Amino acid sequence: MKSVFFTLFFSLIYLGASGQDLKQYLINPPQKIEIVDTCNSFSFQNAAYINNIVTFLNTQDFNGELKLFPTPNTPKADIVLKIDSTSLKPQGYSIKITPSTIELIGHDPAGLFYAKQTLLQILLYAITENKAVPCLKITDWPNFERRGVMLDVSRDKVPTMETMYQLIDKFSSWKLNELQLYIEHTFAYKNHEEVWKNASPFTPGQIKELDAYCKKKHIDLVPNQNSFGHMENWLKYDTYLDLAECPTDCKTIWGNRKRTSLNPVDPRSFELMKSLYEELLPNFSSNYFNIGGDETVELCLGKSKEACEKIGKGEVYLEYLKKLNNEVNRQGYEAQFWGDIILNHPELIDELPKNMTALVWGYSASYPFDENLPKFKNAGIDFYVCPGTSTWRSEIGRNDNAFENLKNAAVQGQKNNAKGYLNTNWGDYGHFQPLSVTYAPLLVGAAYSWNYTDDTLGNLEFQLNHYVFEDATGNTGKAILKLGDAYLKANIPNGNANAFHLMLRRYMWTMKGHYQTKHLTIQGLEAAEKEINDALDELHQGKPTAPDADIILKETEQAANLAKHGIHLGIARLKANGYATENIPQNEKDSLINELQPLIDKHQEYWLLRNRIGGLEDSTSKLNDLLEYYKK
Repeated sequence: MKSVFFTLFFSLIYLGASGQDLKQYLINPPQKIEIVDTCNSFSFQNAAYINNIVTFLNTQDFNGELKLFPTPNTPKADIVLKIDSTSLKPQGYSIKITPSTIELIGHDPAGLFYAKQTLLQILLYAITENKAVPCLKITDWPNFERRGVMLDVSRDKVPTMETMYQLIDKFSSWKLNELQLYIEHTFAYKNHEEVWKNASPFTPGQIKELDAYCKKKHIDLVPNQNSFGHMENWLKYDTYLDLAECPTDCKTIWGNRKRTSLNPVDPRSFELMKSLYEELLPNFSSNYFNIGGDETVELCLGKSKEACEKIGKGEVYLEYLKKLNNEVNRQGYEAQFWGDIILNHPELIDELPKNMTALVWGYSASYPFDENLPKFKNAGIDFYVCPGTSTWRSEIGRNDNAFENLKNAAVQGQKNNAKGYLNTNWGDYGHFQPLSVTYAPLLVGAAYSWNYTDDTLGNLEFQLNHYVFEDATGNTGKAILKLGDAYLKANIPNGNANAFHLMLRRYMWTMKGHYQTKHLTIQGLEAAEKEINDALDELHQGKPTAPDADIILKETEQAANLAKHGIHLGIARLKANGYATENIPQNEKDSLINELQPLIDKHQEYWLLRNRIGGLEDSTSKLNDLLEYYKK
C-alpha cells in the first residue's frame, strides 16, 4: 500500500497559497516547537526534488542520510536520520531544520517514524503555502504510551481488507500505535462455522496479513474476543444454549433479556473460551489480549443466581475474570478487560490481578473519568481511558458530545497516568453511520491521545480537508462537521442516541415515555432538517479528491437522508393521535414508504463499497421492519 502522504503530496500541490499557519498542518500538536521566522531553509525546485525527499522518508526506517544535490561547497547531507535513546523520551523524537540540513532523531524506531510523519506535514505546508521550509526545532513525545482505535466489526460491518489497509495508513500517519477489532463472532473459528458462516469473518490468514502490515506502521494489532457478556451471536444457536446464563427471559436493567451472557459457574463456558483463545491468539504478534467482560446484565439472574447469593455478585464475576486471565497468561499474553462491571464493586478492584489492564470506558460528555480512574490507580492496576466517537445510533454523528468526551478522557487520563487511550467506534443497531462521519472524532482522538491542546478543534476542519478528504474547496470537511452537530438543533436531552436514530428505532414505542423523545418538538426537528439540508448543500459544492472520494460523497448523503427520514417520521408522529406511528394518516405513510424504500436499496448498495456482505442482512432488516410497519 502507498503511504497516504506520498499520494497526498502530488494531489495537493495544485492548492496554491492558502495563507495557513504551519501549526494547522500538524495533526498531533508537538510538545515543544521553536520556529525561526527570519530563516528560510529548503525550497522546492522541482517535482524530482520533492519525490526524492518523500521516497527517502517512506523507505528509510533507521539511521541514514540523503544528499540530494551534493557539491564541493555543500558536503553535508540534506537529510539525516538517527536513533538515539539517550536524550529523548520513549517514542519521542526531535527535528532540527537549518538552512542546509534537516536532522531527525528518534528515541527508538517508532519515534523516528513519528518524526517522519511530522516532517511530511511540514513539507506539505511548504508546498501548499508556496513557502520555504521554515527553520525550526521540535522536541516531541506522546502523553500516552498506548494510543489506539477499536473498531466494532461484529455489529454489523466487517470491513474489506482494502478498507482495513486504508485505515491503517491513516492511523499510522496520525501517530496511533494500537488497533483492536472488536470480535464477538466474526473470526473463522474452525469448529464453529455455525456461528460465523453468514458473517464474512476474518480468517486466520487475513489477521496475519493485517498484523504484519500494522507492524510495519508501528501499530500493535491487539486481539479482541468478548468472553462473557455480548455472546448473543453464539448463544442464539441451540448448540451453545446450555452455556447461557439465561436460556429464557430474565428481567434485567435493560428489560427482559436472554441468551446474551455466558454462565460463569459452568466449567464449559471457560473451556469454550480457552479453546477459542488457543485458536485466535497465535495469529497475532501482540503481547496483549482484550477479553471483554462488559455489560454482563444477565449475571446472577439465571443459572449463577445460587452462587451469587452465596458469595456475592462481584465475587462471581471476579472469579471468572481471574480464570480467564490465568488462561491468557498461560498462553503467553497479558489481558485487558472492560472496567465497567468491576466499578460496580469497587471494593474488589484491589483483588484484581496486577498484570491485568482495565479499559475504563464512558461515552457521555460528562462521564466521571475523574472519579473512576483513581480507583484503579490506587490499586496499582494499569488502565486505559476509553472514550468514543459517539457516531453509533446517530447516522451522522454527535460531535459536540464526542469532542467533549474525547477531551475529558485525555485530560483526566494524563492527570492519572493512564497507560493508554483507546477511542472506540461501535456499531449498535445496524451500524448505519458511514466511515466518512467517523473520521472527525477519530482524528480528534488521535490528536488528543498524543498531546491535548485547545487548538485542536480549531484546526479540525482544515485538517479533514487536507489529510482525509483532500478537498481544495474546504466544503467536504465543513459539511461533515455541520452534519455532526445537526442533532443539537432538535434540542432534546443528551443520551446514547440522537433524535433521528431514536425515531428509526423506537417507531413502535411510546414517544412521550422516553427521557429523550418526550422532549421532541416539530420546531426542533424542522430546525435539525434545515441544518442537514444546509450541510448537504455544502457537501455538493465540495470536490474531494481522496482515493475514497466517491464513496465519501455517496455514503454521507445516504446517512443524511436516512437521518432526514427519521425526522419526517418524528414530525408525522407528533401530529398523529397519541403520537403513534400506527395513527399516521395513510397518505403520509405512503409518502414515508416511498422515501424509505430507495434508502434501503442504497443502503444495500453502498454497504459493499467498504464492507463485506456479512452483517448486511441483519442491518437491512431493521429498516425493512420499519417499512413493513408502515404498510400495516
